[in-house]
Amino acid sequence: MATVAPVVKKTKPFGWSDRIGYMFGDVGNDFTFILQSFMFLAFYTKVIGIDPVHVGTLLLVARILDAFTDVGIGRFLDTRKTGRNGKFRPWLLRGAIPVALASGLMYMTFVGDWESYAARIAWMTITYLLWGSITYTLVNIPYGSMASVMTSNPDQRAQLSVFRSTGAMLAAITISVAVPAFVNVTDESGNSILSGERLQLIAWIMSALAIVSYVISYSLTRERVVEPPKEKQASFVEMFRGLLTNKPLGGLIVSALLLLVGSLLPGTVVAFLWLDYFNAGEMQAMASLAGFVPTLLLLPVVPWLAKKFGKRESSVVSLAIAGVLYIVAWIVAPQDNPIVFIALFTLANFFMAMFNFMVWAFITDVIDQQEVNTGERDDATIYGVYSWARKLGQALAGGLGGWALGWIGYQETTGGEQIVQSQGTLDGIYLLSTLVPGLLFIAVALSLQFLYPLSKKVVDGNAAILKERREAREAEAEAAAE
Repeated sequence: MATVAPVVKKTKPFGWSDRIGYMFGDVGNDFTFILQSFMFLAFYTKVIGIDPVHVGTLLLVARILDAFTDVGIGRFLDTRKTGRNGKFRPWLLRGAIPVALASGLMYMTFVGDWESYAARIAWMTITYLLWGSITYTLVNIPYGSMASVMTSNPDQRAQLSVFRSTGAMLAAITISVAVPAFVNVTDESGNSILSGERLQLIAWIMSALAIVSYVISYSLTRERVVEPPKEKQASFVEMFRGLLTNKPLGGLIVSALLLLVGSLLPGTVVAFLWLDYFNAGEMQAMASLAGFVPTLLLLPVVPWLAKKFGKRESSVVSLAIAGVLYIVAWIVAPQDNPIVFIALFTLANFFMAMFNFMVWAFITDVIDQQEVNTGERDDATIYGVYSWARKLGQALAGGLGGWALGWIGYQETTGGEQIVQSQGTLDGIYLLSTLVPGLLFIAVALSLQFLYPLSKKVVDGNAAILKERREAREAEAEAAAE
């Protein structure tokens, strides 16, 4: 069902406050998201004493619920009228405190003192669903949808993607460097262990910082593209049929699933890699810092690459190189020389970051394609579908990490005690950290090349079509007013 094209709201021009504000939105998101990705599995296996297979199963099963909550919230937002402060932006404030509280509750150490295994499972399940399936969705779906209404310019949207990814990287550096340095301690026998009490404190600090970040994001950003009221709201069936015919969305979902598994699987088992495989928990922070800092050099380069060669074209090459480097790290297998691993990891992460910086601009291109095809934008619904796919990838990474630890014979503990694992188990941890993500990154490159049709030429063409529609609508409005 076709509708009139969106108009551009009269407000202050797009500028640095929007870029910085949008960056802080993802800082807020990732203070809880990345903490969960890096520490949730390790906390519940090493401190609370949950079988890693059970943790992994929860992560995957929860995504079934997210299929309803993500798309449902997206559909709800798309049916709402734009208010004085925007359609999506107010939800940064509405969801900030709930998601922060839910995140902190996931890391309560007193749960490990409960004798009932079922009670510990129940606490883990309830708090995780409260955080990931409900409160995080309430803030993340509107936040992600904002990019398409803050500006209609493809180059400016690419800049928003870079700044969003920069925000994620800042949160990731904070968590992956500061958190391991604080929570990984050495016991009297010289073994590296995870301190549950310290992680609990860190979790609440991250929650407080998330709230501050959301407030900053709300204060600095503005929505400019306003969709006129529709004469008739498309039914869910009509909307869903339109999404099924959106080939770029399907290709992006496949790529997102593979990417999230490939990038988050190493994060899921990173604590085990440094505490068990290398027995050098104190080096985890240094490795994380080395992996992130060089990617800052990409900040001025990525928008230029996207504009010059195209987002898809640049991403295919960079992901393929990253995949090869991970495979090389697996072949070398330097268990007694972690510096070699850090060097290869840093180089691979540099190339993978090229795609991560651009990935959020991909979804705005998909939304434009949907509007070109059907006349309907459905910003939040499309983002909700994509968000669910990303969450599914996150769950698959967590589930695969938990199941695989069980498959390779990893022994869980309570209270953070250290158990010496077999060499076969240690080799399995290293394989999960290198070979598996390397193959998946190459698969992402192939899926973008062959399943995602939005080349630079198509994206520029869609932008021109939508610009022409907006100009025609504005001309009609001016003529009617005379």
